[in-house]
Amino acid sequence: MAGLVPPRIIAAGGGCELALACHIRIASANAQFSLPETKLGVIPGYGATQRLAREIGKGRALEMMLTGKTVTAEEAVQAGLINRLTTAENLLGEAESLAQEIANLAPLAIRACLEAVTRGVELPLAEGLDLEAKLFAALFATEDAREGTRAFLEKRRPDFRGT
Repeated sequence: MAGLVPPRIIAAGGGCELALACHIRIASANAQFSLPETKLGVIPGYGATQRLAREIGKGRALEMMLTGKTVTAEEAVQAGLINRLTTAENLLGEAESLAQEIANLAPLAIRACLEAVTRGVELPLAEGLDLEAKLFAALFATEDAREGTRAFLEKRRPDFRGT
């Protein structure tokens, strides 16, 4: 029906904290996010104080948490809280498309990349770089790395098997 405004989708408190636990976040344009716990006399829990600051920076995270402010989907994507925006109707399809895009790649490389980023961001830069170098080097011993190189040279799609 023309002229109807879609309902707001609100990830507040625990819902926002659950989203923060994800590696990649996609939201519909009518989504909103907040951590209103300070309005209740407590602080965001379940890792939100740590994850939000790492995702969007300390200043933005503190403003959002200290004020309990609700941010729109557009503000969330600009701040780095959300990776992609889509319509509510396309949300599941967008998530499935992204998941398939990732699933088509080398699973060992995906796992190593996730480890390098999630562990490395907690380390001093030199240690993070060392972790990255070790993970990078270890992948050269895999069949997937050989298959990826062959496929590139043969100008074909690789057949990764996670070995």
